[in-house]
Amino acid sequence: ILENEAKSVLLEIRHPAIKKQALETLLQNKNILVTCLFNITSTLFNHLKQKDPEEVDAGVLQFCFSVLKLLQLYIDIQQLSSAPDAEACGTSFNINQDPYDVLQAELSRVHTTLQSYAQLNTRPSVSFAEDSVDSPLPVQAFLSQMEFTEDGNLRVISTSEADHGQLGNFFFWGPLCGKSPIYKVCDMLQQAGISPQQLLCVLLSVWLQREKEILKKPEQTTVNLHTLLITLSSMKGAVEDSWDPQSVSPWWQQVRSACIQSQNTAAALLAAFVAHHAAKSCIKHRADSKVKKQLEDVLVLQTLLLVPPPKGSVGGSATQCSIKTLLEGGRGGIADSVSKWVCRHSLPPEKLKAFLQNSDDPNDEMHKKTGEKPKKQQQNQEDAHGTAELFVAVCERFPDSLSPDMLFAHCCWEYVVQWNKDPEEVKNFCLAVEYLKLVSSPHIQLGISTMMWSTFTVKYLSAATFLLEKVGKAPKDRLCRRDVGMGDKALTCFLGCCVQLLQVLMEADSGVEKVSAVELCVEEVWSGAEGPPSIADLALEQKGIYYPLVQHHWLLTSLLHAAMTFKVKTKPLSLFDSKGKNALFRDLTSIQLMPSGVMDSGLILSRQEFLFQVQIGWVQALDGSSTASDSSIRPSTGPGAPWWPSLCLELGSLLQVYPDILRRQLVCELFSQGLDLRAEQAMLEVEDQDVLGSQLLVLSGQRLSYTLLHSQSQTQPAMELLARLPPTLCAWLKAMDPSDLRCPSVPLCQTKRLVGRLVEMLPENHAQYSLALHLLEALEALT
Repeated sequence: ILENEAKSVLLEIRHPAIKKQALETLLQNKNILVTCLFNITSTLFNHLKQKDPEEVDAGVLQFCFSVLKLLQLYIDIQQLSSAPDAEACGTSFNINQDPYDVLQAELSRVHTTLQSYAQLNTRPSVSFAEDSVDSPLPVQAFLSQMEFTEDGNLRVISTSEADHGQLGNFFFWGPLCGKSPIYKVCDMLQQAGISPQQLLCVLLSVWLQREKEILKKPEQTTVNLHTLLITLSSMKGAVEDSWDPQSVSPWWQQVRSACIQSQNTAAALLAAFVAHHAAKSCIKHRADSKVKKQLEDVLVLQTLLLVPPPKGSVGGSATQCSIKTLLEGGRGGIADSVSKWVCRHSLPPEKLKAFLQNSDDPNDEMHKKTGEKPKKQQQNQEDAHGTAELFVAVCERFPDSLSPDMLFAHCCWEYVVQWNKDPEEVKNFCLAVEYLKLVSSPHIQLGISTMMWSTFTVKYLSAATFLLEKVGKAPKDRLCRRDVGMGDKALTCFLGCCVQLLQVLMEADSGVEKVSAVELCVEEVWSGAEGPPSIADLALEQKGIYYPLVQHHWLLTSLLHAAMTFKVKTKPLSLFDSKGKNALFRDLTSIQLMPSGVMDSGLILSRQEFLFQVQIGWVQALDGSSTASDSSIRPSTGPGAPWWPSLCLELGSLLQVYPDILRRQLVCELFSQGLDLRAEQAMLEVEDQDVLGSQLLVLSGQRLSYTLLHSQSQTQPAMELLARLPPTLCAWLKAMDPSDLRCPSVPLCQTKRLVGRLVEMLPENHAQYSLALHLLEALEALT
């Protein structure tokens, strides 16, 4: 009924423009079947042809003719897809088996990688039914994407990749799957007048877009693609006969360009395989093997990048790469992609090194029998081993682009960039410094350290310095977040990493004179990279530093770290003179006027008091029950780290504080805390034993005074001993103040051992030698 009414209305309309507009409206109606549209258009076309040519508008007649040809092509393609001819669906390899065998050999070589890639690239995604590649192409969409040229040939007018894929899906997905006769489809398209270049374009679009389906049956689809490429390339106008056979023709350059730009690496690689062999076997032009090698590299790299991060990590989307993006990324594009993957997985340096070391070690835990372990643990171990093998495979394919120094440099930079986005995640800054330490070239290490300092670090350090200067003590969490951008705990950790960063910088500066600068290389097949320089290249371009200025900032950073760690009340800038303050936060490559000569005694005393407070804080942080023998289990960072005393001595030498004063104070603090065994070891490093002996004699008197006069558990023997002591000793003990001791309740045997050592230390002519003897006698009587 609709068809008859539409025919009647169209025939009654007299004005040509309105007649054409009415037909266009019908063609755009999605509810009318294609056969109905064909019949309506055919009736109108026949009606116009029967009239006198002078009475018929040529434009309307030509429009009807074009629409009829398009509708006929649409119907014919549909019919071929729905009722395939089994014999016509055969491939060209039935005639010539040699290319087929070669192609299958190529597929077998990359079969394992293709499987891994396909498994990792199966993430679920949300899409609408009408946007699905499996949904049939509406005739209205088909008509909108095709038009006739002046010479009567058809031309594809769709410009978007999605439209090309949709049209390619309609034309070629049936032939690719073996559901439509390849030669009949190609003949039909050739007769329609569509240029082979446009057909190749839509064929490659559907091939690259339907990567997941292609990888389910790669052998069948690649064989059919080979047949399609040979058939299309044999069409008139595809490849010029006059083209130089020693160069890549525009026809195959079109395939090359599509593969280079595609991020569907597996499909692009298979297309390159097929095109390579099709070009060699049929066209006799030089086949481009460079792209094939590049795509094999990208496939392994992309497979690694698709490995998901462990559950619970921040993660993020996987980096999608292609030959084009890697080349545009410059010489460091490959290392940059891998470093982003490392950062997604939050991989520490030791884990990255373990990937490389464990891959060839048959005795490592990944290769051992896992039958006794839980199934989940076995699976995690197998996944880790698979990732390690994949990582090694990537490094083997890019020996220059992923050389250790290049990889560690980019990992360092990626982590510091991520930290700068969220300063509270200070572990990223710590990992950046750890990766920096692994860089073997001092020239690269020096450059990266300088860039990290000037680009990211100095602004946070400056804010932290002025905040501590303003409040005069370790600021609270709220103030740290407001002024510095991170909490107090994160700030403390950040300052510790800054100390390490400046240490690396100073060590690298000392090493650049000993070795020559490295020469960065790139694989021959990737030598055409054009883009920004790599992080390692930028590092080598950095200017040299002024070592005293770096050391000056290391001193400030160490003081800030100590102040935050042990909550020391201080104004950090007050520990420097005017020259020292003026040199802070200057460009590390500039020469500044540095502090020199003897400092003011008051300034030195304030510095000394600061270092005393740091040593007191360290002693208090120690476990009172620990001994010197268990130093291996003490933390390597934080207030209980074993290196704080040696750091205080190093800071003291830069701050003009006499080191023996610091050593003596440390010994006294350890004894005051009751850590006698540690104190005895520290005593061995003290130079002025006489002064130390006098200080420890007072401490011993405080201990005995507490036991005899202040302890609530006084014993009868102790009271009797107190009555028998010499008046001088008794008065001296009463004058002692045990409240100065941090741990006054110490076993008498420890105090006796201490006094015994004092008697040995003090010379007999020492003013307090006799007092030490009396004290030892009293302790012997008590014990």
